[in-house]
Amino acid sequence: MPQSATAEVALDALFAAAAAARTRAYAPYSRFLVGAAIRDGDGRIHAGCNVENAAYPLGTCAEAGAIAAMVLAGSTEIAEIAVVGGPEHGAELLCPPCGGCRQKIREFGGLTARVHLREADGRVRTLTLDDLLPISFGPEHL
Repeated sequence: MPQSATAEVALDALFAAAAAARTRAYAPYSRFLVGAAIRDGDGRIHAGCNVENAAYPLGTCAEAGAIAAMVLAGSTEIAEIAVVGGPEHGAELLCPPCGGCRQKIREFGGLTARVHLREADGRVRTLTLDDLLPISFGPEHL
């Protein structure tokens, strides 16, 4: 299989894991379901979904759940992450990570971590974390 085809299959698997996680999201208040999937430095995929709470600030984002799953599995390196989200009974929308999740991804992915977002029409947008969080503060500052 050509390199680009292999990369496309790998990205499809990452989005499939994120989409599957989205179906398990707990979002009874906003009804906005989000799934995220991380490919770690060893090529393993870790997924998470958003989990809301009646006390809104206590909810967790899908990206945070995927990061926790990755760390639990013994990895601390994000190579790439895919995020999908949208209304409970609607099409996926472009769903970039919130500011807090960008900082969490920065902790484990560095500036070159790739963040993949799927547009409503199915097109994929790929950015680096540096694109999403320029001039960021990270572990090397400490």
